Amino acid sequence: MIRVLLADDDAIIREGLKMILETQEDMECVGAAVNGLEAVEMSRRYKPDVVMLDIRMPLMDGITAAKEIMDNNLSNPLLLTTFDEPELILRALQAGINGYILKNSPAERILSAIRAVNSGGSVFQKDILEFIRTRVSSEGTSNQMFKMLLSPRELEIAGLIAKGLSNKEICEKLYLTSGTVRNHISAILEKTGLEHRTQIAVHYLKN
Repeated sequence: MIRVLLADDDAIIREGLKMILETQEDMECVGAAVNGLEAVEMSRRYKPDVVMLDIRMPLMDGITAAKEIMDNNLSNPLLLTTFDEPELILRALQAGINGYILKNSPAERILSAIRAVNSGGSVFQKDILEFIRTRVSSEGTSNQMFKMLLSPRELEIAGLIAKGLSNKEICEKLYLTSGTVRNHISAILEKTGLEHRTQIAVHYLKN
């Protein structure tokens, strides 16, 4: 059973998401927070598998809350966003948050995103990333885009790939599990639009 905590200051969205979850046999809603601060507190209390957070919330925004939730290993965050929040999404990407879903997504896509994040995977809707890449590319160089899209850990892993280290060597050097390294590499590929690790190395060295 995937235990999901909802966090949104819009009651209609909270209730809508709760109704979607209630249709699934493998999911349950363990609570609904109205701001980021409450989301963190409820994450400590209920230990959910996934926390769905609106990016814009009072008292503490969804990005700050998601970062605190990740830093304390409380849950896996999935951010709810819209197309008019590119700067916030870039900030979230740099914080290392690997789950994003548009608020107006169909129920099937939302449920799929929850399952992916719960299993430790990354969720980046193609339309969100294309929008962000276009926005960043129009304002800066490819080098700036690479740095803006990737979190510090992802940049570190990209640098090690560029040095020719294998996944096993990266695991040993950074004291990470093989699954964690694979997830970081998948996130790098999704964020940048590159297709394989060789392109990561080339792009990193070129810039």
